[in-house]
Amino acid sequence: MGTNRPTTADALTAIVADAVARGGRLELRGGGSKADVGAPRRDASVVDMTGFSGVIDYDPPELVLSVGAGTPLAEIEALVAGEQQMLAFDPFDHGPLFGRPSGAATIGGVIAAGVAGSRRVSAGGVRDHLLGFTGVSGRGERFVAGAKVVKNVTGFDLSKLMCGSWGRLVALTEVTLKVLPRPRESVTRIFHGASPSQAISIITAAMRSPASVAAAAHIPGHARGGAALTALRLEGFGPSIRARLAMLDALPGGICRGDAASDAVAAAIWADLRTLAPLNDGRPLWRISLPISGCLMVLAALRPHGARYLIDWAGGLLWLTFDGTADAVRDAAAAAGGHAMLIRAGAAMRADVPAFHPQPPPLAALEARVRRSFDPAGVFETGRFKGMPDAD
Repeated sequence: MGTNRPTTADALTAIVADAVARGGRLELRGGGSKADVGAPRRDASVVDMTGFSGVIDYDPPELVLSVGAGTPLAEIEALVAGEQQMLAFDPFDHGPLFGRPSGAATIGGVIAAGVAGSRRVSAGGVRDHLLGFTGVSGRGERFVAGAKVVKNVTGFDLSKLMCGSWGRLVALTEVTLKVLPRPRESVTRIFHGASPSQAISIITAAMRSPASVAAAAHIPGHARGGAALTALRLEGFGPSIRARLAMLDALPGGICRGDAASDAVAAAIWADLRTLAPLNDGRPLWRISLPISGCLMVLAALRPHGARYLIDWAGGLLWLTFDGTADAVRDAAAAAGGHAMLIRAGAAMRADVPAFHPQPPPLAALEARVRRSFDPAGVFETGRFKGMPDAD
């Protein structure tokens, strides 16, 4: 199938309308950094969304940025860093997860996949920072949702629906995001040799304290070639950070008294959690979202069978590689109150195993109704997410 690269909303609308008329399928693609997530596709025409690129409006004092959805994430991060600001949900490029160099990810793809990094535990996800968007639905209709202001409560909050929709509702052409001031300083406190249960105890104590921990993670020894490392990151002004470190020191039993990481060590820790380099072992990669209380349950079920892992989001996210069955992973995740998404695997496994965790029938039916309201002809249903209602 061919590839289209529209550069105007009118051209995109015409492409979608043509697909509706002929019963075709369209795969929306930005930089392609996540193209290998989901089942292989054969019968869909690719719509290259990188033609919708560039800064439309940036007002640093108002903390609002509007850009084309095809704008590279790296360009946006460099732009806001120049104003001492940031995308606080800490997005990252999936390219390195698939052995590719970083730099291809677009902001539209980040939003569509709901990508958030280690700071999500304190700053929220992309859905908390997307103020509005423009796009074209599967009906071939252009529309606008949200607004270009931080305080907006008008109408339905469709912006949240876009986050994690994976290009199955709307082709995004423009997005407006809330940005935040970049922290003046960052300190990472580390703890050596903790077991998973000890790490969760440290992290839980820190997150329950008034110390306002920005990020918390655990990297086991197998992922470092040495002792395990548990990390807490505090951000802000120097005096504030020092006061909050003292709060951690004062917790009962000295549970959160650790060592200060050097800048180089801290950078390496958080980089590993963005690129997942320690899990580049050629095995299927799973992303398991779950309650913090369920993290140890999943590890207890899967570690004896060879699972390798990283813990992020203060225990609310497990990145895991595993040679066992998909049912074993999903059963463990479900028993812990979570869900598992297959991120990386060979083509044969992706063709056989649905990327998304199966949903209860009522929730699956509701999701299908929402998708059909935006895309009644199934133009954006490419078969990528095998096993989803109306998606095969």
